[in-house]
Amino acid sequence: MSRPFRTVALSCVAALVLSACAGVSETTAPATPPAAVAAVSYDQLLADVRILSADDMEGRDTGAPGGERARAYIVSRFEALGIAAPPVGRLQPFEAVGRTREGPKTFNGINILGLVPGTRVPDRYIVITAHYDHVGVNDGHIFNGADDNASGVATMLELAARLRDAPPEHSVIFVALDGEERSLLGAKHFVEAPPVPLSSITMNLNFDMTARAETDMKLWVTGTYQNPTFRPLLETLPAQGGVSLAFGKDTPQDTGNNNWVEASDHAAFYRAGVPFLYLGVDYHADYHRPTDDFERITPAVFAAATELSVASFRALDRGLDR
Repeated sequence: MSRPFRTVALSCVAALVLSACAGVSETTAPATPPAAVAAVSYDQLLADVRILSADDMEGRDTGAPGGERARAYIVSRFEALGIAAPPVGRLQPFEAVGRTREGPKTFNGINILGLVPGTRVPDRYIVITAHYDHVGVNDGHIFNGADDNASGVATMLELAARLRDAPPEHSVIFVALDGEERSLLGAKHFVEAPPVPLSSITMNLNFDMTARAETDMKLWVTGTYQNPTFRPLLETLPAQGGVSLAFGKDTPQDTGNNNWVEASDHAAFYRAGVPFLYLGVDYHADYHRPTDDFERITPAVFAAATELSVASFRALDRGLDR
């Protein structure tokens, strides 16, 4: 995330999710029934985060060998899932000037695309985004970016797997974006050269930092202030494993680091006039630090937030363009 500078077994994950539910206060929305949780394996979800945030990815910086390795892995996952490339192709390369600690620099990045056709409104698109880059190696430390944003990519891949098995009503374009940490470079390029007309894009749903909700047990939804018709579709969704949706960080009263309208790739869509929502967790102590590692993710919390992300997509997909 570019906010201003400032193998677990199924039975284990399911048990953790259920134990998290038991500790929720009475004011929290009811959790998913145990049968719904136990029916899903989160092994691949966790493997995706672990692999993308391993030391050999070297922080996945844009244009670096680690970023190339991460890209190859994501392409292999789309292929294994049977997620087709859109007519323009799987890869969307770009060259753009981005920020570094030393000043502006030209980066060569590559977005990764996937397409799932819709059943009800196939000519209308929901664009699902999650950036796969992070900040690389700094001062000899690898910034693995497990939450930021290997987690969002893993959530996106989990959603892709679900849509393969139960197709969406809208067509869905998945975009693993490059260059987010270098000033939203991949997202800016996507809206400048979209694979479909911008007018056919119903919305952008952006996942950025979906794993570490322990701070407040909230998955924050930013963008309903700008797009108020989205909120009624989501506000009745029940909590998942103790993690519930929270709406905000998008009003004129939200200032500085507490306003996330421009905080991640959804900002490029917002500036282009495309409706958007951003789903992500609040700041934590490992944000943009070399300690943002896989081992610091609580599997049950991440699984719950991903279930809530999938439920949010389904609610939007059913409710829009009617």
